[in-house]
Amino acid sequence: MQDDATIKRLYWHSRRGMWELDLLLIPFLEHRYPQLDEADKVRYQALIDQEDQDLFIWLMRREWPADAELRRIVQMIVDYAETTSNDQFRTL
Repeated sequence: MQDDATIKRLYWHSRRGMWELDLLLIPFLEHRYPQLDEADKVRYQALIDQEDQDLFIWLMRREWPADAELRRIVQMIVDYAETTSNDQFRTL
């Protein structure tokens, strides 16, 4: 289990310079991240260390990351966004 400081740090780093990324990353962090296994949590942490331009390309499904670990977490975020009601985005 991760402590509050770690979750706050992840939240802060998930807020990006692009609103489109915020709309994908923040809801995933709030609603799915707590249920991830430790390996996927590590993948998410590695993902948010990437450049905004790369994240945008990957999360908009223009390209997939070459790294299989990053590709897995990107796919999870995209799947979550595509199968979830948009009501949660009204608070951003």
